[in-house]
Amino acid sequence: MAKHLSAFLPPEFLAATRAIMPADLSMDDFIAACQRPLRSSLRVNTLKISVADFTARAAAYGWQLSPVPWCAEGFWIDRSDDESQRLGNMLEHLAGLFYLQEASSMLPVSALFSDNTLPERVLDVAAAPGSKTTQIAARMGNQGGIVANEYSASRVKVLHANISRCGVSNSALTHFDGRVFGAALPETFDAILLDAPCSGEGVVRKDPDAMSNWSPESIVSIAATQRELIDSAFHALKPGGTLVYSTCTLNAQENQEVCRWLLARYPEAVTVEPLDGLFPGAERAATPEGFLHVFPQIFDSEGFFVARLRKTAAIAPLPAPTYKVGAFPFSPLPGKERDAITQAARAAGLPLPETHSLWLRDKEIWLFPQALTPLFGKVRFSRIGLKLAERFPKGYRWQHEAVVALADTSGHATLELDAEQAQSWFMGRDFYPESLPDGDEFILTWLGQPLGLAKRIGSRIKNALPRELVRDGAAFVMPPA
Repeated sequence: MAKHLSAFLPPEFLAATRAIMPADLSMDDFIAACQRPLRSSLRVNTLKISVADFTARAAAYGWQLSPVPWCAEGFWIDRSDDESQRLGNMLEHLAGLFYLQEASSMLPVSALFSDNTLPERVLDVAAAPGSKTTQIAARMGNQGGIVANEYSASRVKVLHANISRCGVSNSALTHFDGRVFGAALPETFDAILLDAPCSGEGVVRKDPDAMSNWSPESIVSIAATQRELIDSAFHALKPGGTLVYSTCTLNAQENQEVCRWLLARYPEAVTVEPLDGLFPGAERAATPEGFLHVFPQIFDSEGFFVARLRKTAAIAPLPAPTYKVGAFPFSPLPGKERDAITQAARAAGLPLPETHSLWLRDKEIWLFPQALTPLFGKVRFSRIGLKLAERFPKGYRWQHEAVVALADTSGHATLELDAEQAQSWFMGRDFYPESLPDGDEFILTWLGQPLGLAKRIGSRIKNALPRELVRDGAAFVMPPA
């Protein structure tokens, strides 16, 4: 494998890293790892496909998959095919069957669920682009509710696109500075993931210029923000709940010291839950406190830090927020119409989960996760659950994201596409199948997975893929090995 010769490692950074490097690790190995290209990795989206079915399909392509030890759905991938074809443009990716995710970034969610209990309500404080939100949703099986927050307005759209592609139905999106949650939603969440904004020292294998603006002074500023974020997250956590704090950086100021600060601030209310037994080999990255400090040479991955903290007692609340949320623009659907649309959705091949409820805004009908309804009116949401349909005098217009997340292809008219037709669909093109099912509207599938709702116009399938999802000239499927 060629060296990553352009990776920039400031001398001050190397000196600081040498000072905290465990005695059993080599600085030469660290530098060599930083100069190697990062191994490709992905996570199977079990909301869409089983790990067994995906690995069988990968084997047909001649891919070599090596399991990521801390994530049963995660794999490093070694491709013998044409690597110029980007994995992100594959039909399997566009259909939500897998998510391109660096192996180390799968660690925080694995730590969040390490006790094998399912939380009812989860907060992902810094969620974009969606790798960890979709991983959480898959672990929850779309049960309960996830508040996925993103401070950057431009990244909220990317976050929504990824959760929609992966068939996530139990999330609500917010667009806030993460420091608001402790005051706005005190002791509300059973589990919180704070994958904190950081200096990014661990990602130089992926981004050789990641440290071009690195300085000791910037670390001091970033760590101050991280302390405010973890304090807010801890206030938003229920007593008995779990907080996972993680970063993709290596210095102690942004990692161990932030956690120690929280432990010192609330000594009677927080404990560390050690992660040295999270997976076979985890002890190689464990700190004396039980955190995981993953230097890139340990697992041949990005550098990462993960801590799992338990809130053992209630703490004094923060001052109540002074902002006004505004009127909640949705109302519960009346019983008679609720029953009517439930039946209509089932007839269209969209069975509605009992864990969700129907809400109305003008002509729009939405499906909200019930676990999040106690939060309505307390914060402003950018988007909640799924937009199910729009009402019209002659019926309902079912929405693409609801079809992708909910469609039951076993009980409704479907048209299974071949690879060429699926490519046409994702490229926004109409196509002409040799045979069509009865009716004017049916669910399109590929590998049995719903791609969207199609309308027949004569012998033509009219493409109804939302324009923002069209991949002009970029969808492909690999030939068998």
